[in-house]
Amino acid sequence: MSTDGTLTDADLELLRRPLHGFLTVAAGPLPPQPRPVWFEAADDGTVQLFTGPGTLKVRRLREDPRASLVVASPVGEREHWVSVSGPVTVHEDGAHALAARLAARYWDLRDPVRARELGAILADEQVRLVLRPEQVRRYAS
Repeated sequence: MSTDGTLTDADLELLRRPLHGFLTVAAGPLPPQPRPVWFEAADDGTVQLFTGPGTLKVRRLREDPRASLVVASPVGEREHWVSVSGPVTVHEDGAHALAARLAARYWDLRDPVRARELGAILADEQVRLVLRPEQVRRYAS
């Protein structure tokens, strides 16, 4: 396992696949409760997500902006994972565009059910979460 604060080309290769990440936000004295999320490794070195503005993760991030995201290769592939941790900022802009990009990455939008689900996401208010890596841990076998 290696550790530093930047994403390598190998990290980005894994992070740009349509895999679920597990986001954990700081919760003070409460135990962490990771949640599966869609995410995007942005060209500026950040990792971005979207969510509703009233979610528990957003409320906790407004109190304490620390979070981590772990992404692992699926069963049947050689073990490979990346963990990104650092501060998260909450942005009112760009969430719908991000949601549309991620839906196209994770779903077949030719499926009318998925297209309707995306429409419902886009009809709701969303915020964009931007995780700025301070520490990146990785393992690849």
